[in-house]
Amino acid sequence: MSGVKKLSKGDILFREGDPSDAMYVIKAGRIAITKSKGSGEIVLAEKKAGEMLGEMAFFDDKPRSAGAKAMLDAEVIALPFSALHAQFKTFPEWLKAMVRTVNGQLRDANARIKNLESATTGDEEMFPSHMVTRLCAIITLVGFKSGEKTDTGMLVPYTVLRNYCIQVFQQPTNKLDKIMDIFQGLNLMKVEEIGEGKKRVTILNHALLTSFTDWYNTYLFTEQSKRITINEREMPTLRALVFYGKKVTPDNKGLVKVNLTEMQNNSMRDLNTLFSVNDADTLAEKKLAQEKQSEQGGTLSMKFMLHDLEVILPFWEIIYTLKKVPGRR
Repeated sequence: MSGVKKLSKGDILFREGDPSDAMYVIKAGRIAITKSKGSGEIVLAEKKAGEMLGEMAFFDDKPRSAGAKAMLDAEVIALPFSALHAQFKTFPEWLKAMVRTVNGQLRDANARIKNLESATTGDEEMFPSHMVTRLCAIITLVGFKSGEKTDTGMLVPYTVLRNYCIQVFQQPTNKLDKIMDIFQGLNLMKVEEIGEGKKRVTILNHALLTSFTDWYNTYLFTEQSKRITINEREMPTLRALVFYGKKVTPDNKGLVKVNLTEMQNNSMRDLNTLFSVNDADTLAEKKLAQEKQSEQGGTLSMKFMLHDLEVILPFWEIIYTLKKVPGRR
């Protein structure tokens, strides 16, 4: 059926394996292209207003190779294949042959890319999400139970960490050692070898690790459609907003207003990264910031709760640092 279709956040447009009967143009909002993986799913791509999806099946009538669902409230325009086929018949034969050839080549290219990715990313994940919460829980729990406050942080007995890791949480100790090394690089812990396999372990920011453990556990057990996820490509924007937000005095509600135009002009100098005035739009769509506003002189500004972004920034820094740790085959 043609016409505009309205979707609420989390609504399914079509599922992987569904018959293909239409393509869609996104009128408003954002649509995630998803692929099943185990009992969950992964997001392959995000489509925004003005983009099209589901068009490749027009030529071969194959079932949907991926699913699609609304990341935000969205509107799409459905273009039924039945109507499009009637128009396609009026095309010159040479044009129909060319379009079919291009479509077939795109499908073949996608298949080759998928096979290449499978061959090169077959490593076992070093830190699956729920292992992260367990390992962090071991560190923070032992800190509460057996930690000794010092001038530099909280000293925790390494033998107790290992015992809890093996006996209580039944996690591999090599993963515990590895995550502590990573946290040392993030300035969250300090690990010193003192000989004979012994270590001196200091938690430098016990409060942050505890908050991260609680937050990430809640996040993982939240329905996926209700999660607020920061994508890795949004991290530079999140860092920039926090950096420039700290230079502004919050109002009585805790809101700060940053000048996006000035951020764009100064970001390379201040952060060694290029920020665009439109980069924060996705964070506004996720309700982490307000929509950008026009100011006198043609500049653009944006308001947000600085504290909220300051809280989640280190959490996502931890997550993406751990995701980049290579696993094993």
